[in-house]
Amino acid sequence: MTRELPAGLNDFLGKAGWNAAEIEPLPGDASFRRYFRIRADGRNAMLMDAPPPHEDTRPFIHVGKWLGEHGLRAPKIYAEDAKRGLVLIEDFGNDRMRDWLDDNPAEERRAYSDAIDALVELHQRPPGPFDPYSLETYLREVSLFPDWFCPAAGLEVDGKGFLAAWREALGPLLLRQQPGVTVLRDYHAENIMLLGPAGEYGGEQGLIDFQDALVGHRAYDIVSLLQDARRDVSQALEGEMLDIYRSKIDCDGDFDADYARLGAQRNAKIVGIFARLWKRDGKPRYLSMIPRVWEAMERDLAHPALEPVARWFDANIPDEIRAAKGGQLG
Repeated sequence: MTRELPAGLNDFLGKAGWNAAEIEPLPGDASFRRYFRIRADGRNAMLMDAPPPHEDTRPFIHVGKWLGEHGLRAPKIYAEDAKRGLVLIEDFGNDRMRDWLDDNPAEERRAYSDAIDALVELHQRPPGPFDPYSLETYLREVSLFPDWFCPAAGLEVDGKGFLAAWREALGPLLLRQQPGVTVLRDYHAENIMLLGPAGEYGGEQGLIDFQDALVGHRAYDIVSLLQDARRDVSQALEGEMLDIYRSKIDCDGDFDADYARLGAQRNAKIVGIFARLWKRDGKPRYLSMIPRVWEAMERDLAHPALEPVARWFDANIPDEIRAAKGGQLG
């Protein structure tokens, strides 16, 4: 196992005051990042290994410090070495919201309500010092669908028409995300840690995987949470959580339309990402998640605000692929 450890790790840990630590590798995610649990002298910490040039730890540190300074529960940062891509952070334990709810399904409403409350708290703060979620960013992300899913499905589609449809659909929400809120961009049950004694949830939730934060629309992270690519969230629970959010944040009459716009945009992007993870990165396990994402995308496309994009799907994506919810790949 030693040969798999990050270069310079022992020196980094020694300087941070974690000499002779026990190092336990943890399962990875869809990126180049790796994680290790560090134990020494009765203390626990987490090590993020985000090696350059594939990864850059500075955004994680920047966003994490801002969240902590503004009352959000991001992990404390104990030590950092941006050149090596090493960050030693607070250990939030093993209770990811997704896994914990598998064992405690009766607590689903409470956990999701608390996750909504965390967003309410975030959205009541001024937006952080992060780049704006621009139309160009939305379009670049959603282009992953024609760039990766469509070729993988053997489809030749109207790429220019796709972008034109999204420009028309997304245009109206751009002014409504001014001045905007901090958007974590990957806020879902796998990136929320339920804090408390092992196996017990005390009501406090820890945030992870927030390094791509931008300033954008308040509906984006709600979509990410309630139209989760990795976990089934019933439409009844989705509706109830939206009602809770609306009861605590004054939402204008266009909120539901913008929620659908961002849901369709995010879900189309994720379908493209999962196809890319299969074709480019040799990770076929993500294909099994596409039907869940596709189903949510189709619900979003049914909203009148998505009419230009819905027309494009009608003209470019065959009925049999839509009926299979994109699940015919592989």
